[in-house]
Amino acid sequence: MFKSCIFLAAALLASPLAEAQVFQRELGDFDLKLGTTPGRSMAQGLVKPTAPGSDSFHGGLDLSHDSGLYLGQFSPNMGMSPGSNLEIDSYMGFKHPFDQTLGYELGMIHYSYPKLSPLDSQELYGGLNLLGNRFGVAFSNDPDRQDSTLFADLGGTKPFGIGVSMKYTTHQLGTPVSVADGSSIRNFSDWSVQVSRPWMGVDLNLIYSDSSLSGGDCSAYSGHNSQCDGLLTLKAERAFY
Repeated sequence: MFKSCIFLAAALLASPLAEAQVFQRELGDFDLKLGTTPGRSMAQGLVKPTAPGSDSFHGGLDLSHDSGLYLGQFSPNMGMSPGSNLEIDSYMGFKHPFDQTLGYELGMIHYSYPKLSPLDSQELYGGLNLLGNRFGVAFSNDPDRQDSTLFADLGGTKPFGIGVSMKYTTHQLGTPVSVADGSSIRNFSDWSVQVSRPWMGVDLNLIYSDSSLSGGDCSAYSGHNSQCDGLLTLKAERAFY
């Protein structure tokens, strides 16, 4: 029943008119948030974010306690467009600031695909917040593969108003994938760098992504980027509500 209520809230928020909105209410020692953006700095898909340029519907809720404990559920993809699948990310963790300049966060995420249940997976994550900059690490155990990610978001240091975030992930496949030249691939890595800056009410994002695979080896690619080879993407977003 609890999961159904959470998913229903996410579905109600999954509307273009509700984009970038957050509804917040205090319930005693708890803080409840309903919104169309993830409520956690780390628990928003550190390893599996929505792909750059994605226009999928999304929404969820976040419930936190004054002690630092929190739990929530977020759907980065409602599966409403052709070729997409419903995804529900449930998370639980603990966040503790030492002072205004330093804090840490630890938690776990369960990725669920109701229509593709064998693909369910778990992820452990942790990170530091230093002067507004986030540094994180995550380990995920998926069916027939393992992924390890390092992440840095220099949001607290913005020279000329420019934000920078970086991600590097190594992937280890349980079953090697054969490629055209007869060899097999079991390990590869990918990375991305994003530069962002607000301009006249529009969020401008320049994203470069690449991987250790190229040419015919790209047939074995199944990483986080939308493309195996180097890709430069310019994305502009504006919230109207």
